Amino acid sequence: MEKVRNKLKVEKERAILVNAIVKRYKNRNDNLAELTALAETAGAIVVNRFQQKISRINPSTYIGKGKAKMLWDRVEEHEADVVIFDNDLSPGQIRELEKIVEIKILDRSELILDIFATHAQTTQAKLQVELAQLQYTYPRLTRMWSHLDTVAGAAGGTAAGAVGGIGTRGTGEKQLEIDRRLVHKRITELKRNLAAIDKRKIREIDSRKNAFKIGIVGYTNAGKSTLMNALTDANVLVADKLFATLDTRTRKWTLSGQAEVLLSDTVGFVSQLPHQLVASFKATLEEAVNADLLMHVVDVSNPEVFEQIDSVNKVLKDIGCGQKEILILLNKADVISNVTALESLETIYPDAICISAKTGLNLDKVTQTILHKYQKGESQITITCHPGDGKTISFMQANSCIIDTQYSETEVIIKARIGKTQLNMLKRHKYTDLKTDDD
Repeated sequence: MEKVRNKLKVEKERAILVNAIVKRYKNRNDNLAELTALAETAGAIVVNRFQQKISRINPSTYIGKGKAKMLWDRVEEHEADVVIFDNDLSPGQIRELEKIVEIKILDRSELILDIFATHAQTTQAKLQVELAQLQYTYPRLTRMWSHLDTVAGAAGGTAAGAVGGIGTRGTGEKQLEIDRRLVHKRITELKRNLAAIDKRKIREIDSRKNAFKIGIVGYTNAGKSTLMNALTDANVLVADKLFATLDTRTRKWTLSGQAEVLLSDTVGFVSQLPHQLVASFKATLEEAVNADLLMHVVDVSNPEVFEQIDSVNKVLKDIGCGQKEILILLNKADVISNVTALESLETIYPDAICISAKTGLNLDKVTQTILHKYQKGESQITITCHPGDGKTISFMQANSCIIDTQYSETEVIIKARIGKTQLNMLKRHKYTDLKTDDD
């Protein structure tokens, strides 16, 4: 069945979706709604859904040979081109299933990787996706080495597919070792290239250390990019599909004319996000890790809203953001039909703000809440500096509410109200003439 897996892409292919629910496990995503959205985002045409409860995972075919035969009947009936599982399958299980159903089998992780590869636009995103694909493939080479050919293209042709020629002919085991060596070499090369990008990214983030940084996080398609555009006119791509944007955008956001902060949009999360993607997108997620405050955008119109919140919190914990201050924004309030779910969310998260990024509902309240958090522990200070000290003057103009400024030929005296975080930033500059109300 090697010819079955000549590609991973499912664009315009007729797909049957499968979800095998193990009875003894609690499976909250058992309605295939999310897998349907993922498949459609990848361009597949969903022609049938196949859900089965199983008492245990079959080591050979995951769902058992009897149910696999039932799946083959569905494939024949609907003339399907691909079967997509909402479960993660082993290479051996994929191989055995393909022998039975006689068409391509993809699991959940492969589908998500395909979507990321399709949506990757920048060099960094393409390298990150290719690394995740190769890391997913490497441990599977033992049982399905021909699968290697399918992952050689997130960023174009790669060394991973360059096999053959003098000295490479022989048994399958020798071919396997050649493939392993090539994949390992390419992974090393990608990590080296991404490390260089990471260093530039870290320098870029370090250059913003004097600014108050806010990261927008949330489940994919929750409305993060729409909110970013509404608050900053960032002109970020907005589309009603999963993972529409993979690259972080950072823009200045002026809070009621009183303070200026940096707002960053991040890649969307999803349940069971392949850990290879979390690892390879570390630089992209660095904006959330280094943020002073996170805004968690929640799609309250989604019936799986509670599960989505749990998935986002899990990823935040995995990347080291579990203890950060988070403001919950209950988005898409203009299209919500389940009022009970909204009331439950407002009870669980009493400080959450119900908004609509699309219509602008309560965005002024969001701005005032952020401004209050920015000015939390505010102090009134008087700072004296030289007229030529543009760095200090610019910092005060951008990060404080100036009450009065007095200029002379030798000094500038600024009286202002400044937040606790910004005051600590100012003190790190070791200015000698800085006085607060408490002095």
